[in-house]
Amino acid sequence: MKRMTACALVALQFVAPSVAMAADAVSADVGADFADADGDLIIVTGTRDARRTQFDTLAPIDILPSKAIDSSVSDDLSDTLAQLLPSFNVQRLPAADGLAFVRPATLRGLSPDQTLVLVNGKRYHRSALPGTRGAQAADLASIPNLAIKRIEVLRDGASAQYGSDAIAGVINIILDDQPGMEAFGQFSQYYEGDGKAYRTGGQGGVRLGDRGALVFSGEFTKSDATSRTRQRADAEAFQAANPGLNIPNPVQRWGQPDLRSVRASVNADYEIADGATLYAFGTIADGEGVTDFNWRNPANTANVYKPSPAFPGFSFTDLYPAGFTPRFGTEYDDYQIVGGLRGEASDAFSYDFSASVGRNRIDYTMQESLNASMGPDSPTSFYLGRLRQREVNLNADFVYRLPLGLADPANIAFGAERRKESYAIYPGDPASYAIGPGAASGLAPNSNGFPGFSPLNAGEWSQTSYAGYLDVEVSPAEMLTLGAAGRYEDFSAFGDTFNYKLSARLEPVSGVAVRATYSTGFRAPTPGQLNAVNTTQGLDTTTLQIFNRGRLSPSDPLAIALGAQPLKPEKSRTLTAGLTFQSDFGLTGSIDVYQIKLRDRFGQSRTFTVPDTFPNPQRFTAVNYFTNDFDTRTRGIDVVLAYARDIGAGRADVNLAYNYNRTKVTSGITDAIGNATQRVLFEDRLPKHNATASLGYTIGGFGLQARARYYGAWTDVSGNATGEVFQRFGSMVLFDLSASLKLSEHVTIRAGAENLFDSYPDEATNQAVRGLIYSRNAPYDTDGGQYYVRLGINF
Repeated sequence: MKRMTACALVALQFVAPSVAMAADAVSADVGADFADADGDLIIVTGTRDARRTQFDTLAPIDILPSKAIDSSVSDDLSDTLAQLLPSFNVQRLPAADGLAFVRPATLRGLSPDQTLVLVNGKRYHRSALPGTRGAQAADLASIPNLAIKRIEVLRDGASAQYGSDAIAGVINIILDDQPGMEAFGQFSQYYEGDGKAYRTGGQGGVRLGDRGALVFSGEFTKSDATSRTRQRADAEAFQAANPGLNIPNPVQRWGQPDLRSVRASVNADYEIADGATLYAFGTIADGEGVTDFNWRNPANTANVYKPSPAFPGFSFTDLYPAGFTPRFGTEYDDYQIVGGLRGEASDAFSYDFSASVGRNRIDYTMQESLNASMGPDSPTSFYLGRLRQREVNLNADFVYRLPLGLADPANIAFGAERRKESYAIYPGDPASYAIGPGAASGLAPNSNGFPGFSPLNAGEWSQTSYAGYLDVEVSPAEMLTLGAAGRYEDFSAFGDTFNYKLSARLEPVSGVAVRATYSTGFRAPTPGQLNAVNTTQGLDTTTLQIFNRGRLSPSDPLAIALGAQPLKPEKSRTLTAGLTFQSDFGLTGSIDVYQIKLRDRFGQSRTFTVPDTFPNPQRFTAVNYFTNDFDTRTRGIDVVLAYARDIGAGRADVNLAYNYNRTKVTSGITDAIGNATQRVLFEDRLPKHNATASLGYTIGGFGLQARARYYGAWTDVSGNATGEVFQRFGSMVLFDLSASLKLSEHVTIRAGAENLFDSYPDEATNQAVRGLIYSRNAPYDTDGGQYYVRLGINF
C-alpha cells in the first residue's frame, strides 16, 4: 500500500459543479422554472421570499446540483456532501455497533443532530439510532441520490425559521420534478481488490397534461466489505500453539461492512384549479448490512471457554475451537410521506398546508456468537431487538407581500406547526439477554458482543410540540434588505422556548454585498434521549443475585437520587458576517466568518456506583444518565470561489472552497472542561482546516474533471486498561479524477478514480493490538484508491 502526505492544495475536482457555481451553470441544471428573469436560481432555503437568488440571500447558502451529487462513487449522500462541502464531515466507524451503518455526520463540527434536514422544504425524520451522546440525526443514506435535483445548504442558524435542530445549519434536499427518463449502472472496486460495489437506478417523469408532473426514482446498491487489517499478534501466538487448528487470517475485518439497499422516491404535483395545487412526495428505503466485532481468543476468554460445573463435560471449544468473531447485522426500513395543498389566493397572498409522516425502523441481529451462560443450550444466532422512530407533522404556512411604498413590498411569512415524535424499543430473543445457569460459575450472560434489548429496556415514549412563527423581510432601499424572524414553540416534555433571528444585507456597489445575521437557536431533547434505557444484566458470582448496570433515563427515581436533572434544550447564539460578490466575467465568491456559542450541550454523566442505602429494586450496581453537561464556542471562516469561462472550443470551471472551524469547551458540569479526553473529543477530533478545489473542462461530448480534498491535522482518542491514549494525525490530500464521453445523444460513459494516488494516513499505533491499521475514527476514507465506471442513459 502506498502512503502520501502533502501540505499543498492542488486545484482538481471530479465534476465542475462544487459548492459554488456560476449562475448560468446552476440555472441550466435546475431548469428555468426556478430561475429569475436574469436566469439566476431562486433559493427556497433560509428565506420565504420567492425572489431570492443565491447572491441575494441574507445568509450563506451552498448549491449542489444533481451533476455534483451524481459525481460521487458512493451511494451514501453523507459521503457526497463530505466531498463537496469542507465544513461537512463524516466518519466510517468500522465495528462500532449501529454507527457502522448509520454514520454520524457533522456540519461545522457540531453534533449530528444539530443540523436540520429538509426534503422539498419539509422536515425529514430522524434515524432510530441514538449515536454518540445519544444524538439522533436524519439518516441521509436513506434518500436515493438519483431522485435529487439539487441540495441547498444553509450555513447559518435557523431555529427561528424552522424550529429545533437548525443550529449548525439546514440541508434542504430538492427532489427532481421534471419529465424525462434516466437510468444508470455503475461498478466500483478498491485498488486492493475488495469492496466491489454494484449500483443501478432509474427515473421516470411524465407530465400530467399542462397542470403537473409525476416523477418516480429508484436505486439498488450492493457493496462488499473491505478489510484493512493485519493478523492480531495474539491470533498468531494461538495458531503457533495450536498448529492443528486453522485460524482465519485475519481473524476479524476492519473496514466497511457488507451492505445491500433499495431506495425509491416519488414526487408529484397537480393544479386542481387556478391558484391551487395538490402535491405529494415521499421516500422509502430498505436495506441490510453485516460487520465484524472483535475476535474471541480461546486462550484468554475465560468467561466463555473455562469449564463450568453447570455443564459437566461441555466446552465451547467443541463449537468454536479457533475462537469466534461475532457478526453484527442490521436490517432497516424507512419511509416518509408528505402531502399538501399550496397556491395563491391573490398576487400578494400565498398559502401551503401540509401533513407528513416518517418512520425509521432498525432491527439488530448477531451471528456466529453465543450466550456462554447457557452452555450447550445456547443458540449461535440471535435477534437483538428493534429501534423505531416515528414523526408526524402538520404545517400551515402563509406569505403576504405588503406594499409599503418602498423599493419592494415587505415579505411577511407566518405559520404554525404541530409535531408529534415517538420513540420505541422492542425486546430481542430471550436468549439474547438471558442469564443462564453457567453465570454462577463466571460464564458470560447475554449474546456475546452485543446484549439484546431486554423487557427492562423496552418501551414507547412520545412528545408533542406546537409552534408559531413570523418571518419578515423588507427592503427600505434598493441596496438594503433587512430581516427579522421569531418562533415560539411549546413542548409537552419540557416547556416552551422562543427564538429569534435578525438579518441584514447591504449592496453598496452592484455585484458586491455585505451581509450579517444574529440568531438564537435550540435543539430539543428527543423522546429517546428523555426516556430510553440502555442496560445489561449480569450475575454476582458471590451472592448469585442478578444485577443490572448501564444508562438510565434522567427521570428514573434512582438517577434522580444520584443527581440527575430534567433534560433541557441545548441553546445557541450564532453570529455570521460576510461579503459576497459576482461579476459579469464569470467570477463569484463569498467570505463568511461565524461564531456559535452553545450551552447546556448533551453529555453522559460519569458512572455512579449505587450505594446499598438507595432504594434499588432492580439491583443496579453502576449507572449513568444523559445530562446537560457543558458549553462550547465554535468559531470559523468559510471561503467559496467559483470561476467559469470559455477557453478555446470548450468551457472551464474552477471552484475552491475552504473552511476553518475551531471548537472550544468553555465550561462543564461534570468536569468536561478539566477532563483531557473530553477536551480532545470536542476540540481536536476533527480537522480545523478543510478545503476542496476543482477543475473541469468540457469540449463537445468529452469532459475531464478533477478534484483535490484537503484535510488538516486531527487527534484520535483510544481507550485501554490504563486510561485514554491520544495520537495526532497529520494533514491529508486526496485526489480524484475522471473522464466522460458522450457515446450518442442519449448514452454517456464515465470512468475515473477517487483517491487516485492510493494515499493512506499514518497507522493507528494505539489500536494495532486488535489488527487495526488505520484509525476507525478518521474523517476520511482509509481504504485507499477506488476506481469505477458508470454508464448513463437519458431520453
